[in-house]
Amino acid sequence: MTTALITGATAGIGAAFARRLASSGYHLVLAARDTERLWREATELHDRHGVEADVITSDLATDDGIAAVEERLRDTAHPVDLLVNNAGFGNKGRYLEVGLADELAMLRVHCEAVLRLTSAATASMRERGRGGVVNVASVAAFFPRGTYGASKAWVTQFTQGAAKDLAGQGVRLLALCPGFVRTEFHERAGMGTGNIPRWMWLDADKVVETALRDLARGRSLSIPDPRYKALLGASRLIPQGVLGRVSSTTGRKFGPQ
Repeated sequence: MTTALITGATAGIGAAFARRLASSGYHLVLAARDTERLWREATELHDRHGVEADVITSDLATDDGIAAVEERLRDTAHPVDLLVNNAGFGNKGRYLEVGLADELAMLRVHCEAVLRLTSAATASMRERGRGGVVNVASVAAFFPRGTYGASKAWVTQFTQGAAKDLAGQGVRLLALCPGFVRTEFHERAGMGTGNIPRWMWLDADKVVETALRDLARGRSLSIPDPRYKALLGASRLIPQGVLGRVSSTTGRKFGPQ
């Protein structure tokens, strides 16, 4: 049986991965903080697709939370064939407006957890000669955007570097860099979305389809929409000062939605 483990599985892109993989017959391991939502999602996926879905209640901003998922990834008796590191969040406020503890929590979830879980998964995958990892980053990785963008830039660079190091050993790694996706992300961070143009919004299910297709093709970077690919190309022609002002305000209107 093919097994996928998804962090941040109860909403947004993580839930879209769960739906898509369940429809393909994957056994699922769902990890998130909310036990009730995890079991509800696991039950729905089982009832709809007839697949088994286990849950791990874990807060990846804590060492114990990361360790719980690491332990499952190291279970050689029940190997994980696909890891999706999707857990993440945004902080309300700009640099120095956000408490240091909150900034460090973000770095733990976006960087330390991704490093540790990717390492745990790929060590086993390399021994078996097969497996894949999708690390969900963001197009913010390519723009000046404070701690969030910096952490996603790390995810992107780490994933592409690891993909090169493991090339030819049966393990594929992909950094997924979507733009604005209709999820709970902005609401949870207290960010308004009124200043985001309609054309910039992406559908989570389509993002997942593109990511899985790019992973199957052996790519290490997925930017899942031609509009964002064009935007990134154009950004190279924009002066850094202007680019910084635009990226620091788009999608960061703090307060009511």
